[in-house]
Amino acid sequence: MKEEKRERREQMAGFRGAVKAHLKNVPTSPRKMRLVADLVRGQKVDRALNILRFESKVGASFIEKLLLSAISNWESENEDRKVEDADLYIKEIFVDGGRMLKRLRPAPQGRGHRIRKRSNHITIVIDSLNPVESNEEDTTSENDNTENDN
Repeated sequence: MKEEKRERREQMAGFRGAVKAHLKNVPTSPRKMRLVADLVRGQKVDRALNILRFESKVGASFIEKLLLSAISNWESENEDRKVEDADLYIKEIFVDGGRMLKRLRPAPQGRGHRIRKRSNHITIVIDSLNPVESNEEDTTSENDNTENDN
């Protein structure tokens, strides 16, 4: 378990400019949710929203809500840029299994069969195709050049 967490942490460290959003304990099975996640993986954000709005699967509404939350997170981090100009896309989306509720259903001859009601956790990472150019690096390099000239 510790190794899996360490691997996930190292993987998420690679998303420096990207923005993440999580949705936990969604009451659908991970298998059904992954079908919807596969539809929008790698798509641009506006196209993904259109796909999700017209998808009839139950998981589409949850992923649409999460994608809108991720866009809002991106806007709060990048207040000086517009979403339309940023050309956002879904860099990564993954669905992990959540907690499982276990129920008993009556079975023949007095037995009980266990019913597992599954849930899942969804994580979405969005990033911009147009990287942000930082002005801090430009100003420091100009200052270094002026010091060398003197």
